[in-house]
Amino acid sequence: MSSTVVRPAPRPLNFWVFLGVPAAVAIILVLLELTSLDMDLAKLFYDPAAGGFIGRHSYFLETVLHTRAKQVVIAFSVFAILGFVSSFFMARLKPFKRELGCLVLSLGLATSFVTPMKAVTAVQCPWSLEQFGGHETYSELLSHRPHSDKPGRCWPGGHAATGFTLFALFFVLRDRRPRLARAALVFAFTLGSVFSIGRMMQGAHFFSHNVWTAVFCWLICLGSYYWILYRPASRAEAMAKAQPVNA
Repeated sequence: MSSTVVRPAPRPLNFWVFLGVPAAVAIILVLLELTSLDMDLAKLFYDPAAGGFIGRHSYFLETVLHTRAKQVVIAFSVFAILGFVSSFFMARLKPFKRELGCLVLSLGLATSFVTPMKAVTAVQCPWSLEQFGGHETYSELLSHRPHSDKPGRCWPGGHAATGFTLFALFFVLRDRRPRLARAALVFAFTLGSVFSIGRMMQGAHFFSHNVWTAVFCWLICLGSYYWILYRPASRAEAMAKAQPVNA
């Protein structure tokens, strides 16, 4: 005997907000390249008298907030994969198969895009620059890279992606549990921001590196949701529902 899985109707998706906001942020980030904001913020965390960035050798920032926190998110991703695989065999999880698949895809894409982009862009980390005791020359994101024997690997922010990838939870939950989805959105944004500030204090990234990461993670999670879960009612279905029912 076969059973039909009833999925909740998708909530309306306002593309002016879901795409417009990250697009506006991206434009602002490009314009910020014309300012010294990144450098000014980095200088707040740099103390030559202390030997460099104030968080460079912090046990909490490096071991707890960087290494251990990343391991927790990796463990969560492993459980998501196990849940998705189990949904093919366990009746209790079968109604959530698409959600689990969307979660796994979002988590995978939102973390795997970072390393290739680092290699392509070759942006230097603050701690490598002459302004902060290093030997490399600073260059804006869209400008030519000066010759270097050690190309940078700092754009976009990798650890920030560890937090912002959890935007996936918002999209996975938005149709079934809207209130919990909003809480997940706040959590993901907060966690990504905390990770970002921690790495800025260590001299690993500029401010804009991490904001770009948030934009990319949001778009990846949105795209995965739209492709896998978002099934708006067709025009014919909408018209049928609007028709009065004759007694």
